[in-house]
Amino acid sequence: MKIQHRYTFPLVTLTAAIVTAASGNVQAADVDFHGYARSGIGTTSGGGDQACFQAAGASAKYRLGNECETYAELGLGSTLFEEEGKSFYFDSLVAYVNEQANDFESLDGDTSDGNTIALRQVNVQATGLVDAAPEATIWAGKRFYQRHDIHMNDFYYWDLSGPGGGIENIDLGIGKLSLAWLRNTSQDNEFPDSQQNLANNTFDVRLAGLSTNPDGQLELGYDYGSATLTKAQDNAGVDPQSGHMLTLEHTQGNWLGGFNKAVVQVANDGMIGSTGKSNTSSTGPQGEMLRLIDHGLVNLSPDIDMLYALIYEDRDLDTGDGQTWMSAGIRPTYYWSETQSTALELGYDRVKPQGSGKDTANLAKLTIAQQWSAGRSAFARPVLRAFATYAHWNGNGYNAASESIEDGESNGVTLGLQAEAWW
Repeated sequence: MKIQHRYTFPLVTLTAAIVTAASGNVQAADVDFHGYARSGIGTTSGGGDQACFQAAGASAKYRLGNECETYAELGLGSTLFEEEGKSFYFDSLVAYVNEQANDFESLDGDTSDGNTIALRQVNVQATGLVDAAPEATIWAGKRFYQRHDIHMNDFYYWDLSGPGGGIENIDLGIGKLSLAWLRNTSQDNEFPDSQQNLANNTFDVRLAGLSTNPDGQLELGYDYGSATLTKAQDNAGVDPQSGHMLTLEHTQGNWLGGFNKAVVQVANDGMIGSTGKSNTSSTGPQGEMLRLIDHGLVNLSPDIDMLYALIYEDRDLDTGDGQTWMSAGIRPTYYWSETQSTALELGYDRVKPQGSGKDTANLAKLTIAQQWSAGRSAFARPVLRAFATYAHWNGNGYNAASESIEDGESNGVTLGLQAEAWW
């Protein structure tokens, strides 16, 4: 029913009066606005929208001048209670993604058109409630949980994020202990629809901050994944796979003016997913994974720094569908001033399928970007970029279907502008 204009003013006046009266008795909480966003425009040589280049089978791609979507994470948080060393913090975050193709792109939850919205975080974190460990934080809800990633290619190699709960940062003297229970549901297509959803549980144990050498620290992690079956699933004979993952990460601070992280991960069966989230589907392959990573940032001179990454990942599966993924990338940046820089990113990915008779995918990508940023640092944001990207691959090495790249081509060039921010 349409509200006539003559009733609008009294309604607004009444609302304002209620808010004014309430504000005299209730103090509004301070709001923490945080998030991440990127968006831009690009084109491909020969015509069409911007193409993005990723090796077939690789879990990530080098991202500078190689991101084709608008993506944003917008979060609101607030300390709702703080008294005598005890505090309760509420956090939330919504993520958006669309194809940056038009002015108005609906975020209706239908991922088939590349446009969607997702609720990523809703949780409460409470500190100071445990007398024996006042520094520890108890938490529950959906959360980005202690994620570990490589910035250059956006590869989250240890990311159990999802609904869960636990306690973290218990000071043991030698390091800080964290315990968590998280869940990410998967599909088991061998069984009827009513029995497909598997409640995959991951139990996470971490000990961080172990001093090893001057400016060096070690973090150890153990993750166990298993599924909780319903009676219907149990009666139907669902046989989920459990799995284990061990992670060792050494962080060296003050490393040539930056830092270095060396990572070793081993996993089996239900824990061989790329991020560490469990997937215990009975139809999934069994096998083992070994992952070795070295990445970081160095300062080569007062005006030049460089991000770098090395990845070796071997998946040996009983189905014969495993692979070996090797990746190497560098991003040196020259700073002309406090706000202007030029970045060059070179990345190479090689994916060799398990077994003989299968083609190896190779893709190399080179980007040059002129940047204007809020400071002199590889991680200074916001940043505005003008970029040019060239990629070359073998016959099956390019896995992103794009109307701008014709079948049979083995290289491509893109040009574009991008804005990126985090706060």
